Amino acid sequence: MVWSEMAVVGRIARAHGLRGQVIVNLETDFPDERFQPGAEVFVERAGRVESLTITTVRFHRERPVIGLRGVESMSEAERLAGLELRVPRTALAALPDGVFYRHDLIGCRVETTTGGMVGIVTDVEGSMTGSRLVVDGSAGEVLIPLAAEICREVDTAGKRIVINPPDGLIELNTRT
Repeated sequence: MVWSEMAVVGRIARAHGLRGQVIVNLETDFPDERFQPGAEVFVERAGRVESLTITTVRFHRERPVIGLRGVESMSEAERLAGLELRVPRTALAALPDGVFYRHDLIGCRVETTTGGMVGIVTDVEGSMTGSRLVVDGSAGEVLIPLAAEICREVDTAGKRIVINPPDGLIELNTRT
């Protein structure tokens, strides 16, 4: 497995309880499908990609609390805190038209319908019900709502997003 070619689905927040469970901060819109007993997730430690199998799952305040095979104590679980959980991109479900995986949008260049360069997408914030692109622009970070009315063309293969922003949107949403 090549770490950089895998999709992030969560990050281990911290250990939970005495039996080696961990709480996961989600980075997937499909937590019930992704976090199930028997599912395989991957972490990177000391430059090596390691497979972990989920043994137990329950949700607390919309975050999964998971048990992992071979992690039996709080101290073992604490050593996992902060690690990203990833899966192979081939394990991702196909999405309907107009819905995109976060990793497919990161790195896209954003330009206006008139050809003006806005910047490069560095992150996507929010959820399926309301997301925004975090774009590294020449004047600072720009937040662009990921809405069909604004994002007129999204070409993930060509790493290009064309936007038609309302007047003042870019200036209003620029953080320097």
